[in-house]
Order: sequence, then structure tokens, then C-alpha cells
Amino acid sequence: MADAVYLTPEGKEDLERELNHLKNVRRPELAVKLSEAVSMGDLKENADYHDAKEQQGFVEGRIKYLENILHSATIVENQGGNGVVSVGSTVTIVEEGTSEEETYTIVGAAEANPAERKISNQSPIGAALLGHKKGEKVKAKTPAGEISFKIKKVE
Repeated sequence: MADAVYLTPEGKEDLERELNHLKNVRRPELAVKLSEAVSMGDLKENADYHDAKEQQGFVEGRIKYLENILHSATIVENQGGNGVVSVGSTVTIVEEGTSEEETYTIVGAAEANPAERKISNQSPIGAALLGHKKGEKVKAKTPAGEISFKIKKVE
């Protein structure tokens, strides 16, 4: 059985916006590009045709993926007030041996984006944080080895 899919309301909006763009902008653009490439004749050595077909395959795959995620996802609201880390929580941690605070938002895998400090509930750190409270020490097994950190704040 597949893992449950979680989205924050913002993540759902982002995926819906992307799906809308793919269906209403990219798909028609590629249809025109394919039509133009076909009108050029010989398809065997037509780079434009092969490029458009490849892009079309990617777009159609992404549309199917987004539709499945949006259909099956559980939308999670940040509970904020209970102080327990869950999907949707924003958590500030300090790694043991350092004084530098790091803040992450725990999200479902479909909207994880480390560059935006959004980590998946299935990632080593995200999974380790779930269910813990401010002040607790947590250990996570990461590809770089085990790390320990303290939870400074849960929002």
C-alpha cells in the first residue's frame, strides 16, 4: 500500500496552479509545435518533432502525477497551538554542538522543497521530528550519519 499523501493548503494551491498551466498553456503549445513539425514532412530525422514528442510525454506524465496527488491527498491544516510537530508545522531546531538555528516546515513529499526550507514528513529529519515537542532532543539517521538536535520552537 502506498504511503499517505499530505498537502498543506498552500501546497495544494501550488499544484493546482501548475496543473492548470500544464493543461491550458503547455499542452496546447506542444500541440501546435507537433502540428508544425509534422507539416515539415519526414519525421525520422525531424529534431523538432522528436523534441516536441518528448516534451509532450513529460507534460502528460506530470499532468497524470498531479491529478493523482490532488485526488488522493489529505489536506492538513497547521494545528499550531498544540505544540506537537505534525505535517504543516514549522519547526526551529538547533543541531547538537552548534548554536545555529534552522527552521523547516514539515510538508508532504509532493510539496517538499529543501531550497524553500520545506522538508518531507518522510525525510530522515522530518520523520524524526513528527510527534515531538519544544525542548525535546531528537536523533535522525541521515545519509551523512546520525545527527542529534533540540527542538527550539513549534509553530
